[in-house]
Amino acid sequence: MFKRILVVTVESSMEIIFLLPRYRIFNSFKKLILVLLKNKIGKNPVFYSGVWIMPPMNMVVGDDVDFAKGVLITTSGGVEIGDRTLIGYGTKILTANHNIPKGKGRIFGSGHTYKKVHIEKDVWIGANCVILPGVRVGEGAIIAAGSVVTKNVPPFHIVGGVPAKSIKVRE
Repeated sequence: MFKRILVVTVESSMEIIFLLPRYRIFNSFKKLILVLLKNKIGKNPVFYSGVWIMPPMNMVVGDDVDFAKGVLITTSGGVEIGDRTLIGYGTKILTANHNIPKGKGRIFGSGHTYKKVHIEKDVWIGANCVILPGVRVGEGAIIAAGSVVTKNVPPFHIVGGVPAKSIKVRE
C-alpha cells in the first residue's frame, strides 16, 4: 500500500513540475529535480511542458539536449542521451517491455525485460518517433518523423519508416 502511494505521489509531482513552461528558470528547476533523483544532466537542457520521464532515474543526458512537448521516456532499463540531441514532439523512448509467457500463459504478471537505450551526440529525432528498448542511435543520425526504431542506427545515417530503415548516409 505504501509503495503505491509513493509511486502515485512521485508521478503526480513530476507531472506538475514538467508542466511548467520552458523558461530558463523552470528548466533549471527541472534539471535540479532530476539531479536530486540521481540522474546526470548536462548543461542547458530544454524541457518543453508535458515531458514525461518515469521513473525519474537511470538517465544520463549530455549538454544542450532539447526535449520537445509530449516526449515520454521510460528509464527503468537506463537511458543515455548525448550532447546537442533534439528529441521531437511526441517521441517515446522506451527501455522496458513486457515478457511474452511460454505457451498460452497469462501476459498480465509475466514480468518485464529492461534494456538500455543509447543515443549518441548530435542526433535529431523527428516528431512522434518510437525508440524501442536496447537500441543504439549513432552519432549524427537523423530519425524521420513517425519512425519506429527497432534496431541500431549507424552513425550519420538517416532512417525512416515502420520499422525504420536506412534512407541514406549524411555526407
